[in-house]
Amino acid sequence: MDVVIVNIFKVLIVALDIYQWIVIVNVVVSWLVSFNVINTSNQFVAMIMDFTYRATEPVYRRIRNVLPNMGGIDLSPVVVLLAIFLIQGILSDFMHRM
Repeated sequence: MDVVIVNIFKVLIVALDIYQWIVIVNVVVSWLVSFNVINTSNQFVAMIMDFTYRATEPVYRRIRNVLPNMGGIDLSPVVVLLAIFLIQGILSDFMHRM
């Protein structure tokens, strides 16, 4: 049974790692669009923006409902990344204890 749980934890850690990269790509692309480095009329850029928006916005929205309004600063990606690091650390700790 321990082998099954360890493998489930490994899959969860990999899934969280992938989601972490999606959050980072979302932040970088939004900055590049904001500073007019890349153009949103480019189909590839629009596709990346749409995918990362759909993948991250439901989580961001829940966090934004809890966080106070910081003006123009959105701290929800930082909170998501910190939560991912915390969950990965907890899962890794459980795996090493088994």
